[in-house]
Amino acid sequence: MLDSRKILGKNGEDLAITFCEERGFLIIVRNWRCRLGEIDIIAERDGILHFIEVKTRKSFVYGCPEDAIDGLKLRHLERTIEAYIETCKKTYRGYQVDALAICILPKEKVEYNFIEDIL
Repeated sequence: MLDSRKILGKNGEDLAITFCEERGFLIIVRNWRCRLGEIDIIAERDGILHFIEVKTRKSFVYGCPEDAIDGLKLRHLERTIEAYIETCKKTYRGYQVDALAICILPKEKVEYNFIEDIL
């Protein structure tokens, strides 16, 4: 059985997919994994490859969701991105790492904070 954090994370990623698609991103893969880690969303827009880290919270009690993306997380993400790029068959104009912080509040209110180019 899934614990509540995993359910919250999956719900956040579902919302993130919709958020990205509504803004013109073409989703390439979700939850890409290798031995180095996981990339939540890999998407393309205007020839640029976007690696999107999604963080979801139910409140701001423990801070904003994006506060959980620290230096250690970014280093792991960077190594995982390098592994993905090595396997990528298509050529892109470039790539960037973005963060999407989602807070699912009471009464089905959802707040988004999309932060581009965090690396």
